Amino acid sequence: MLKNHYKYAALLASAAMVIGCHGTVKTALNHPQKITGLKTPESVVQARDGRIYISEINEFGKDGDGQITVLDRNGKTAVFATGLDDPKGLAIIGQYLYAADKNKIIRIGPDGKTSVFVASTAFPSPPIFLNDLEADPQGNLYVSDSGDVLGKGGGGAIYRINAKGQVTLLINDKQDARIAGPNGLLADDTGNFLLEVDFASGILYSLNTQTGQLTDIAEGFGGGDGLVHHSNGTMYVSDWKNGKVFSVNTKGDVAVVRSGYQAAADIAITKDEAYLLVPDMKAGELDFIPLK
Repeated sequence: MLKNHYKYAALLASAAMVIGCHGTVKTALNHPQKITGLKTPESVVQARDGRIYISEINEFGKDGDGQITVLDRNGKTAVFATGLDDPKGLAIIGQYLYAADKNKIIRIGPDGKTSVFVASTAFPSPPIFLNDLEADPQGNLYVSDSGDVLGKGGGGAIYRINAKGQVTLLINDKQDARIAGPNGLLADDTGNFLLEVDFASGILYSLNTQTGQLTDIAEGFGGGDGLVHHSNGTMYVSDWKNGKVFSVNTKGDVAVVRSGYQAAADIAITKDEAYLLVPDMKAGELDFIPLK
């Protein structure tokens, strides 16, 4: 259900991110087929050269067995980076791939070598469950800490990280109880607004990053996980708990795009906007939903 159509439409109008400069990037996939045999895939992102990166948690809570797999335009997979703990959200800035890895942010170079970009000690409060990552055109990263969302709750927060790795708290559950289990993030092209879908409540919010004002936009997304934007104004939201992917158009109409997943995690959209990429965490698969 859409709760504030006018605010929603205005936010979407400013959400055409630099990362999605489709006209100058050749990222077409050659007859994509569902990828199977992945080890607890959580997040996915496509680079400008067409390659797709997938974070694989493997066994939850087991340090060192997480990895990043890369998928080329012909559907061939290869391990790109290893030795991570529980890698989740992914984002690309320049030549680097960033991953939210348990309680820290990892930076991965073009050669697959990893380094700690932001240690857990750099956060104002010790991170509990770093989840989604988002980048804005200014080179900032945004990361959601879902807190103890799988337990008793509490500890939810959203942070901004600048290019030097300095962390700023934007909002947490102590400031606003609606930040119960923040997950999927989507920044507009100015960095002044951040959309967030909450895993605990299934509500989509808009956060004014300058004032801290949190506005309810839409609801009914179950275990809200991934959040992406199409240049035509449509937004897509994944529901991890119920295995669904929703679309929300500029008129505020919410519809189920596809269901039947075991756990639809952190979705992405290809640079040419031809496909929605859906990691099914429990099934160990990456699905492709055609959008054209």
